[in-house]
Amino acid sequence: MPETAATTTSIPHEGDIAAALGGRSVVLVGMMGAGKSTIGRRLAARIRLPFLDADAEIEAAAGMSIPDIFETHGEPHFRDGEARVIARLLEAGPSVLATGGGAFMREDTRNRIRDKAVSIWLKADADTILKRVKRRADRPLLQTADPAATIGRLIEERHPVYQLADITIASREVLHEKIVEECITALHAVLCGGNRAAGEPPGTAR
Repeated sequence: MPETAATTTSIPHEGDIAAALGGRSVVLVGMMGAGKSTIGRRLAARIRLPFLDADAEIEAAAGMSIPDIFETHGEPHFRDGEARVIARLLEAGPSVLATGGGAFMREDTRNRIRDKAVSIWLKADADTILKRVKRRADRPLLQTADPAATIGRLIEERHPVYQLADITIASREVLHEKIVEECITALHAVLCGGNRAAGEPPGTAR
């Protein structure tokens, strides 16, 4: 039976993870609805680092909501601002940072994350994403006639890039604490255990 983040026999020490990170952050990437903010808050509490949400920071910097930024200035303007905010946050010291779904698609942002952080892809399938976001009106990219088709297109475009993240964890309908535990196990493997693979699914450490 392959060893997975859920079946590993050693219990990682959160303090070891924080110490091994040094000045680096943990950055969560993945599609909208993958649970980056929800899991990020819990993960930050476990490893005793500040939690930051890039989207919230972008809204604070712009003085308007993300849907309003898209409507008023367009997506390219938003992406430029997003890249600047993430660069600033990564320079501000170690944290757990949740990023928007498109942030990791930008090469300069990926390079900064690679240099300043350990990245975790929360990998959710199309059905899970649609179930989680279909009742929300704050997703500009899903304001289309066929949100399911849009999600499918975004997954096709983005998954090959998301898989460049250091760690992959399957985001699915289980208790949040289970996903957090798998993130901690995979982080411990990468940072403290000689880059040992954590198995797939639910999580793969590379």
